[in-house]
Formats: sequence, C-alpha cells, structure tokens
Amino acid sequence: MSEVSQAFCILFIFLLPLALAGLALINTGLSRLRSAAHSMMATLCVVGVAAAAYFVTGFAWEGYPGLASHTLSIFGKEWSWLGAGRFFLRGVPLDGSCASLATLLQLLSVGLAAVIPLGAAAERWRLRACCLSTALLAGITYPLFAHWVWGGGWLANLGSNYGLGLGFLDAGGSSTIHAVGGLTALSIVWLLGPRRGKYNLEGMPAALPGHNTVLVLFGCLLALVGWMGLNAAGSILFAGVPPGRTVLVAANTLLSAAGAVLAAAAITRYRFGKPDASLSANGWVCGLVASSAGCAFVPPAAALLIGLVAGALVTFTVAWMEAHLGLDDPAGAVSVHALGGIWGILAVGLFPRTAALAAVPSMASPAMAPSGQMLAQIVGVATLVGFVLPFTYSLNWLLNRFYPQRIPPEEERQGADLYELGAGAYPEFMTHTDEFSQW
Repeated sequence: MSEVSQAFCILFIFLLPLALAGLALINTGLSRLRSAAHSMMATLCVVGVAAAAYFVTGFAWEGYPGLASHTLSIFGKEWSWLGAGRFFLRGVPLDGSCASLATLLQLLSVGLAAVIPLGAAAERWRLRACCLSTALLAGITYPLFAHWVWGGGWLANLGSNYGLGLGFLDAGGSSTIHAVGGLTALSIVWLLGPRRGKYNLEGMPAALPGHNTVLVLFGCLLALVGWMGLNAAGSILFAGVPPGRTVLVAANTLLSAAGAVLAAAAITRYRFGKPDASLSANGWVCGLVASSAGCAFVPPAAALLIGLVAGALVTFTVAWMEAHLGLDDPAGAVSVHALGGIWGILAVGLFPRTAALAAVPSMASPAMAPSGQMLAQIVGVATLVGFVLPFTYSLNWLLNRFYPQRIPPEEERQGADLYELGAGAYPEFMTHTDEFSQW
C-alpha cells in the first residue's frame, strides 16, 4: 500500500466513530424516555466489550488475505474457513501495513455490529446480558463470517475456485457488519419477546413511540459521515480501490441514503397523509446499509436506485414484521440492517458490468465480472440466513439458559434506567420534589 493510500485510509477510519454515535442516538431517540440513559450506557459498554473480545480472539480468527489460515480440501479446492493467527494481536505489527489498518478498522466495525441489536432489544435487555452477548458476537460469530468475506476465506474465493464472477463482493460491510448484526438482533428479539403493553389480548400491536425525534434525525446526519469513512476505508482495504476512487464511494453512499429517505418520506406521505419522521430516518439508515456492499462497484445512478428500493423496503417491512411476525423492534434494526444488508449484497450482482468495476485494478478484467456474480452474492446471502442466523440464535439461547437476558417483568414498568442504573436520563421530568414549589 502506498503512503497516500495509507494516509487516506487512516483518515477514513477516524470517521467511523461518528457512525457509532449516530446509531446510538437513533436507538436512544426511538426508545421511550424511561430507558434513554440505559440505551446510551449500553452502547458504551458493548463497544468496549466488542473491542476487547475482538482483540482477544477476533482478529486471530478473521485474519487478512495472505496471513495463515485453516483450510479444508474439498474436491481438490482449498477452502479457507478460519484464520490461524495468534490471540491478543500478537505478531500483528501495528505499523500502518494493510493488516494493521484492517485491525483498527475492525476494532470499530465490530462495535458497530454490536450496537445494532441494542436498538431491536431496547427497554428490556439487561446490561450485563447484552455485554455477554456482545462478547459472543465479537469473539466468535463476527470474525468467523468476516474471515470468509474479508480474510481470504471461501466466500471471497468463489471466483477463483468456481468461476463465480469475482467471488463474493462486499466493500463496506453490508454483510459482515450489518446483516450479521441485524440477524443477531433478530435472534435476540425472538428470545426476549415483546415489551409489556406492545400487544393486546387479540395480538394487535400498539404504538409505543420514541421520546425524541430530534436525536434520531441528528443521529442520521452523524451516521452519514461515519458511513462515508467506513465505506471508503473498506473499499481501500478489501476491494483494492485507489484513493481517488473514494470520491465515487462517498457519492454512492450519499445518493443511496438520499434515495432511501425520499422514498420513505414519499411512501409514508401517501399512506398516512404526512411523512413519518421515524420511518424516514429508518429509510435513511437502510440506504446507508444497502450502499456499503457495492459502494465501490456500482455507478451513481445504480446507487440512487439501490437507495430508492431500500427506502421502500423498510417502510413496509417494519410494520409487517410487527403485525404478522410479532417482532417488537423499536429501532427497526432487523428491517434496516438485516434486510437492508441483504438487499445491498444482492444489488452488487444486479450491476456486474460497470465502469466502476472495470476501474478496480486489483480485481480482474471487466469481461470476467458478469459471469456468475449474482450467484456468488446469493451464496453469501444463503450463508447468512442458513448458518449465521441459526448459529447466533443458538449461542444466545445457550446464554439465556444460564443467565436470563430479559429485565424482570415487575421491573420493566419503571424503566431500564431506574432498574439497571438507579437514575433516569431526565430526572426533572420524572420526579418533582420540593425544589419546584419553594421560592
């Protein structure tokens, strides 16, 4: 990697904490007032636990192309299924090399994946339980799938081994970060069940609106900046694009988010008579999520189309999952990150022959790109749904057997803030003492 690429990559990685801050504000704003402090505190805790778990085992098992890995020989083809590095980052020179920059990026990216389930399980997930679940995600699930995609694993080698296009493509993490995080959120919601009062005796959902839409919308703006950094850094490290091509990456990220929020606002305006701010915010984030996989590979017009579909997708699936599947997901994390990530993965296969793909010098000639690319993307989606979802559900089911993850019902009514932290986020709104009557 040239010094210019190295400098740009470091700069982009430094933007990633803004994506964490954005998701934290979105999750907090979409939860009720009595659990706001718990939401922010849980974000800090899971980001810390995720970084620590990834430091201990994560990078050793994820690895990086060219580093040692465990392989299986199947029909004469080598399938790399797990990294063979050393724990605690031993042997990884943190000197600005590609592997060291990937380590820094992943220390933050795994935290982003861990924050996603917090929004889905808001108001009812114990703080200690979400930290334990995060350790499983960051130490086992995330690095395993990330190795297959970004560490030189078998999904990335579907092209060289079986001629499926260029292998599974995901420049910015629609699969490794968002789909993995979203499917983990789905498993957590299944295990915890809905909030008290969400469904009546007939099974009809009630509206439990969040407490601060301004936080949600401000979080969307922060997330945009963080996503540009995430997509640009991932494109340099995992797709081999030169720094100049990150202009295309940033433009595609913005256009996808723009298309998604406009689609969500237009659809909710048509359905409800007025645009819905929370669903429009979900559409914005879903557009960011969907942009990540193909941000370095598709032209701007395709990025806008990807965003339009993502915005439409989230406006319908949030309500459908709530009404028909019984999923109480306050932040819409399953629709935004799991389904949005899957759509972004598949969208790469819809635009295989583009000028953007031809301009990636580290990949292959454009003539090789179209053949089998969609099939490679479908294999990746099938792996997510057929392996990652059951695997992460099983890990959290076992955790729930030994340590119940849900706040006790009798304590849920007073809110996670008081039960878990001993104080609310807005105490002056909740408790009126003599100070308000003494003059």
